[in-house]
Amino acid sequence: MTELGTILNGHRNHREGTRLPSLLIATRHGESTANVEFKHADATGALTVPITSRDADIPLSMRGQAQAQALGRWWAALPAADRPRSVWCSPYLRTTETTRIALAQACGLGAVPVTIPVRQDERLRDRELGVLEMLTKAAIEKEHPSEAARRRRMGELHYRPPGGESWLDVALRVRSLLRDLGEEEDGHPVLVVAHDCTVLMLRYILDRLTEPDLIALEPVRNCSASRWRADCGRLVPDGWNDTGHLDRPAS
Repeated sequence: MTELGTILNGHRNHREGTRLPSLLIATRHGESTANVEFKHADATGALTVPITSRDADIPLSMRGQAQAQALGRWWAALPAADRPRSVWCSPYLRTTETTRIALAQACGLGAVPVTIPVRQDERLRDRELGVLEMLTKAAIEKEHPSEAARRRRMGELHYRPPGGESWLDVALRVRSLLRDLGEEEDGHPVLVVAHDCTVLMLRYILDRLTEPDLIALEPVRNCSASRWRADCGRLVPDGWNDTGHLDRPAS
C-alpha cells in the first residue's frame, strides 16, 4: 500500500501499482477582462474597477481569446503521445472559455478527437479572497489597512483574508485533486486549465518547494504551459511557465 504522505506530496513510492498520468500539462486561463482592469488600476492607483459580475463569471479579453487559440495550436503540434486526451478544468467562465477555444483549435487541426472528455472540477477554482474580492491594491490599503498589514506580515502562503483562502488552503484541495487525477488518468497525458494560484500550488506540491522558493517564482503567465512527466513512480518537472507558443503566428 502506498504511503498517504507520499501521495499527497505528489511523490509516490517506487512500487508496483503507482498510478499517474504519463504527462501532466497545466495552464492558466487566457487574459481575462479583470486581468486588464486590475493591471490598469495597479498602475494608476485606482480605488475601483468597472467589474460588476461575480469572479466566477469574468470572461476572457480579446487578447485572452487569441492566447487560447495559440494554446490550441501548440497542443495540436505536440508529439502524438504527449497530446492530452482529457481536460480537467476549473468551472469559472475564463477557464471554460480557454478550454473551449483551445480544444476547438486543436480539433480543427485534426490532432485531437472531438469527443475528448472535459471535466469541470471545483477544486481547480481560483483562490477565494473573501472581503478583499474585487478590491484594488489601493482600495485594500484604504479600506482594510489592518488586513493589508497582516498580509505583509504573514506572507501570501499563510495569509487568509476574512472569508477567503490562503495559498495553503488552495494547496489542500489541489492535493486531493492530484490523487483523483492519478487514479483516473493513469498512463495518459492530461491537460489542467486553472488559475495562477492553483498552478502555483501544483508546482509547490509536485516539486516540494520551500516557502522562499515559491515566493521567488515569477507570476504564472496567461496560457503558459507547465509540464510534469511520469518517471519512476513520480511526476518530475519538464518545463515551467513557457509562453513561446504565444508568439508564433497562426499558419
